[in-house]
Amino acid sequence: VQLQASGGGLVQAGGSLRLSCAASGRPFSGYGMGWFRQAPGKEREFVAAISWSGGTTYYRYYADSVKGRFTISGDNAKNTMYLQMNSLKPEDTAVYYCAADPSPGGIIVVADYDYWGQGTLVTVSS
Repeated sequence: VQLQASGGGLVQAGGSLRLSCAASGRPFSGYGMGWFRQAPGKEREFVAAISWSGGTTYYRYYADSVKGRFTISGDNAKNTMYLQMNSLKPEDTAVYYCAADPSPGGIIVVADYDYWGQGTLVTVSS
């Protein structure tokens, strides 16, 4: 599985961005998919996760810091995962990574994810 994250950029506080994570190699179906972020000098942290197969979404889960502002979703046909980010804050500034876990388990655990995209930078100015 290869993951390609895109959609980052510079936005003012209160603005929105949509990140995309396109997969090649095999369908996302049944995988645990996640978004993580890493700010300068900090450890990589969980943002949001989803798992789906066909028309069934098994779970969506969010970090408390983004709940109500970010929405994670997936598109079977395009084999792509999205992260819609609204009401962005300067503290959301980070490199955002998408990740895939073939055997969903530790939803928020970095080490549980086997495949990672290259990261896309999100910068929120105040």
